[in-house]
Order: sequence, then structure tokens, then C-alpha cells
Amino acid sequence: MRNHAQQAVEWLAAAAIDPRACKREWHSDTGTAVLAAGRFWDVLTVPEELGLFALDVLLRSPRHEPGPTLADFASHRLGFFLPPDPRTRWVGEGVRYASQGAWIAVPAPQRATGALRWLVPPDGSGTLHTPAAVEVALQQATGILATLLNPASSHRPDAQTSAIEARARTHYLRRLGPADTGRRPG
Repeated sequence: MRNHAQQAVEWLAAAAIDPRACKREWHSDTGTAVLAAGRFWDVLTVPEELGLFALDVLLRSPRHEPGPTLADFASHRLGFFLPPDPRTRWVGEGVRYASQGAWIAVPAPQRATGALRWLVPPDGSGTLHTPAAVEVALQQATGILATLLNPASSHRPDAQTSAIEARARTHYLRRLGPADTGRRPG
């Protein structure tokens, strides 16, 4: 029986026009291959901060098994791999949906370093994020970001949201640095 890492490579490479060439690309200097969306998966990409907070919500949900999540820290975006559905439309500032006819640059499944890397790598089983869970997580993350950017308008969240908000605030403030605490970088 093949191990999970090899299954993940085979599953992800299957989206390539030439899976063998895809695997060679992963072993090249760039370590990246360009794969077609819309066949086995679509990718919803969102701004980095929103995506990180949404991923935190998803990872803490006992009812959601997370799917592959790709970070592109050079372009400050996160991509959630979803079941393919060319009729789906996602609306929001900075939201992009790659489906049939779109191409996505992806590193090898085991790659956990570099500007383009997996935060949740494919497991080889075909597990994907559920659109409903991602939508809820993005809504919660939007609320968290709104509170961080405008603390005066904060609400009284439940205990779970408070814990996530505290982690998000810590992460957000750490990224800003002490001189910027309390205001959005810009």
C-alpha cells in the first residue's frame, strides 16, 4: 500500500495534462507546476489575512475536515480547494474563484516552505473543503477583522469567537509590530 505522501502526489498530479511532467516540475528548481482547475477541484483565493483567520476557524471546527489550503505569501493570498462547480460564484472584495479554464500554480504536496506552500497539504484521498464551511469561516473571519480594525465597534461574541478573536488579534498585532498597534497598515 502506498503511503499518504505518495497518494497526495498522485492525486494532485492527476490534474495535470501530463502527470509525469508535473512530477518532474516539482523536482525542478522552481518546485512548482501549473495545474488545471475545474477537473478535480476549484480554488477560492482570498486576501492573506482573511484567509488565515478563516483557516483558523476551519481547523478548530469539529464538524469540518479541512481540505487542501495553499498559501501564496508573495501575492498575499490563500487558496481553499473546493469541489469543482463551474456555476458557483463567490462575491467579495479580493475574492477570486478559479474553475474550469483556469490554471493554478501549485508546489509539490509535501512542500511546507517558500513563498508558495501548503498550509494544509492534500492528503491523497480527495478530501476538499466544503463550500458551506468555507463560507461560514469567511464570514466569521470578516467579523474578526472588522473588530480588529475598529475595536470601538466590537460586539459581545460567544466564547468560541472570543478565543479565535484573541488569537487573531495576537497574530495581527504581531504582524504589524509595536509601532503600528491599533491601526491598519497602509
